[in-house]
This record gives sequence, C-alpha cells and structure tokens, in this order.
Amino acid sequence: MGGIYLPIWAVIVVEFCFAYLAEMVIGQPFSFKMACKNFDIKKTEPVQFETAIICATVGIMVPVMSFIAAWLYYPYYMGFNIFTLLANYLKLICFNFPFAYFSQLFFIQPLVRQLFKMIWKENKEKA
Repeated sequence: MGGIYLPIWAVIVVEFCFAYLAEMVIGQPFSFKMACKNFDIKKTEPVQFETAIICATVGIMVPVMSFIAAWLYYPYYMGFNIFTLLANYLKLICFNFPFAYFSQLFFIQPLVRQLFKMIWKENKEKA
C-alpha cells in the first residue's frame, strides 16, 4: 500500500476510510441527483427509484474506488509509469464493476429490503 508493507488490519482501516469518505462526499449526493433527473420521486415506485439510486451509486463509486486502489496498490518497486497506472485502473474497473453491480442489484438490495421489512413489521406490532 503506497510502497509500504502494512498489517492487514491497517489496510482494511485505510480502505474503509477512503470508501466511507468517497461515498459520503461523491457517491451519495451525485447518485441521488442522477436518479432525480431521470425519475420523479412522487410518480415512481419506491423500488424503481431505489434501484436507480443503487445503479447510479455503483456507476460512480466503482471508478472512484478503482482509482484510489490503483494508487494504493501500484507496484512502486518497478518505478512509476503513468501507463501502468492507467492499465491497472482500467483493469480494476473491469474486474470490480460486474461484481459490484450484480451483487448490489440482486443480493444486497433484496437482503436489506427484507431486513428493513422485518424490523419495521416488528416495530409496528409492538406499537
């Protein structure tokens, strides 16, 4: 990471900090704006609007996080070359985008929706 060997827990903390910061500053606001440009919140089904937000978030966050990873995991021992950085960046996008898109759309979103349904159903029954 950055030409320095770090323990795995430190790598995870650094990656989490970058991912959280990128999501809060770039991913979340821009994906909501992109979804609002294409869909009317009042006329669109909530599932469709949430799916549009998720697709926009993946479309924004994969290039951003791939760029950060290309810098963090660049093989600095070989010397720096901008073309190697660009090749690593494009390779990371090609590897990460299909997995991020399909896992968000078909696994994570339905799981989170079911969990929230269960949580809110229990809260309504208690009230």
